[in-house]
Amino acid sequence: MNTMFKLNPQPHWFFLLIFGLFSYSVQSLRFELESGQTKCITEDIRKNSMTVGNYSIINPNVHQPLPDSHTVSVRVGSLEGSNIYHESDHVQSGQFSFVAGENGDHIACFWVGHQKPQVTLTIDLDWRTGVAAKDWSNVAKKSHVDGMVRQLQILQEVASSIHEETVYLRKQEQEMELHNWTTNTRILWLCLLSFFVCMSVAGLQLWHLKTFFEKKKIL
Repeated sequence: MNTMFKLNPQPHWFFLLIFGLFSYSVQSLRFELESGQTKCITEDIRKNSMTVGNYSIINPNVHQPLPDSHTVSVRVGSLEGSNIYHESDHVQSGQFSFVAGENGDHIACFWVGHQKPQVTLTIDLDWRTGVAAKDWSNVAKKSHVDGMVRQLQILQEVASSIHEETVYLRKQEQEMELHNWTTNTRILWLCLLSFFVCMSVAGLQLWHLKTFFEKKKIL
């Protein structure tokens, strides 16, 4: 029974399971981009969260260097455009890192200029946020700590991120509930106004018909 709770300085399944819960904070993808096209990727990032990213053009001919014409332009910032964290023009690879200044979606856009003949580039992007964005190997080297303490540091960061994510989601839920309540209230008032207008028009029509028939001495 005691062996189940024995501390092990090596990574174990429980640690991997918890850390796996945060796979959403890692976007590692590969996509194709033709000349004259633009592709954008969004990521929902909390304010003050660390973000790092690496991108590069995949060389289809590993034994030959990439042609100078094979370049991509990159722009990373908030979705509204109020904060621009990274810009590069006509590069074959690069990296970015920033601390988000606001909550919400952030966007990374890649585009290739018009070329003749047209080319298709394959781009590899690795985008990490939150706990996954930290360089834990560097932390361990700088602190001169062993593997067990390093794991505890990561678990502490994970627990802190869980708490922050819960608070963030709860705040979003409250904002959504307030938005729904406001929308429902407006719809209710609009329905009442429409009903009042319809009844008023119906009443005016009845009054007009009654007056018309009285003038014609039909009634």
